[in-house]
Amino acid sequence: MKKFLLFFLILGFNPAIYSQVVNVTADITTNTTWTANNTYLLDGLIFVDSSATLFIEAGTVIKGKLQANITTGDGCAALIVRRGGKINAIGTAQSPIIFTSELDDVNNPNDLGRDDNELWGGVILLGRATTNQPTTENQIEGIPTTENARYGGNDDSDNSGTMKFVSIRHGGFSISGIPGDEINGLTLGAVGSGTVLDHIEVFANFDDGIELFGGTVDIKYFVSAFNFDDAIDWDQGWRGRGQFWFVIQGDNEAGRGGELDGGDDCETCTPFSIPLLSNLTLIGAGANTSGLGGDGNDRALYFRDNSGGKIWNSIITDFVGSTSGITVEDLASGEDSRARLEAGQLLLQNNYWWGFANGNTLSSIATQSFVQTHLSSNQNFIADPQLRGISRQPNLGLDPRPAVGAPTTSGAIAPPDAWFKVVQYFGAFDPTDGIWTQGWTALSSLGFTPQTIVGVEERQISELPGEFILSQNYPNPFNPSTKIVYSVAQPTNVKLVVTNLLGQVVEVLVNEFKQAGSYEIDFNSGDLSSGLYIYTLEAGGLKMSRKMVLMK
Repeated sequence: MKKFLLFFLILGFNPAIYSQVVNVTADITTNTTWTANNTYLLDGLIFVDSSATLFIEAGTVIKGKLQANITTGDGCAALIVRRGGKINAIGTAQSPIIFTSELDDVNNPNDLGRDDNELWGGVILLGRATTNQPTTENQIEGIPTTENARYGGNDDSDNSGTMKFVSIRHGGFSISGIPGDEINGLTLGAVGSGTVLDHIEVFANFDDGIELFGGTVDIKYFVSAFNFDDAIDWDQGWRGRGQFWFVIQGDNEAGRGGELDGGDDCETCTPFSIPLLSNLTLIGAGANTSGLGGDGNDRALYFRDNSGGKIWNSIITDFVGSTSGITVEDLASGEDSRARLEAGQLLLQNNYWWGFANGNTLSSIATQSFVQTHLSSNQNFIADPQLRGISRQPNLGLDPRPAVGAPTTSGAIAPPDAWFKVVQYFGAFDPTDGIWTQGWTALSSLGFTPQTIVGVEERQISELPGEFILSQNYPNPFNPSTKIVYSVAQPTNVKLVVTNLLGQVVEVLVNEFKQAGSYEIDFNSGDLSSGLYIYTLEAGGLKMSRKMVLMK
């Protein structure tokens, strides 16, 4: 026995290696816990019943079977929480909860990628909050009417549970096979404000990243990445709040950044869709991209079907925008989204717009004159937000934080609701902090984003040095923070990166044009491991490196 224990201590025992695969064929009808030492395989449509709560431990992986492998007779694998049921899926940044396909080896970054989708269904939460549908017995889209997947009610504070640090990957299968009937990555039907959604990612879904059918649920820290249809879709009177939402769309297939609808069966029924959103970073498929399918990335934002909504402190950039950057429904008669704008229920205030194929002018971004007037009257900026890096390949080049000194690092306003965190910066990411997607998202584990150091700060300390210099960091060794000083002799593009001994980039400290001068950077090592790191300066055609030692 002692030899057996010693064997595992020497090898560094990892319980996940020895986990079992649990084939889930039956609905959850009593309180049930799924644990991280198992992988759970959804064999069809698995419902959490109205009397049950499904608890999922941090680090648990749930996989959906391919349609061809399902043994239950269902047309798709998906997890659906019925009205009255609850899901408590609480992961951490270090141990996220992952929903994905049975084909996905989550420990192999070279396995499934951004273009692998429609391999299973998705996650659906159904609640008892209000919608503007004529009935409270609505069947959620994508699920056959032979199944009880109804949503709606009169309890706006309804609680469907808690999801934190959850990544939903490679879904979007259509049970019927009819286009438009695909399952969204995350579907929320009449979900109430008692539900907690925090740090949620939908990655590589064939349909929308997220769709909200009415309800009042709030969401903080949300990612919609490389989904083939709309990144964000709301309708039927959603009135929740959202902050720190990040969208990145693929250059091969993408819908709209936001397809923002009011009603469905009844466009004039109340409540109207009037969500409150702040600090969004929406990156389209690329301004110069062509040949997109679906909606063709034709609009960054499309308000229609009498939808309102209020958006502050956001960055909207790099969209094809073949129709316009933003369109607000304007009908010849009757209620429409223009009516919501004129009633003060549709507001776009203090946002940055940039990088549209039709041009970076007010008339190109908003072709409707009344929308032009609205944008110009509400402190919207047509200017480069100066994001550090936009890449749609797994090359560590996607860094959506504003660059140090960018105009988007300050000037945000406080939304008129105490739920929102008051910050100075525009967009979803703090320019002086690490990327909050780090560790728990597919964007991070597959190598789209660099590993970032918490607390990077840069300041100019002198002017007009005589040469390019990269000084030794101090203190060195360090724990947890250190300073790096560099000088540039003339105005030039500057890149300063930190790599590990394998040459992998762990942080891009600077990647922008700099005037001549000396600069000092403070940064904190965050969750980096002890060891030797190399920082390299590229400027003025020169390249120089130094070593630094982190000792924790």
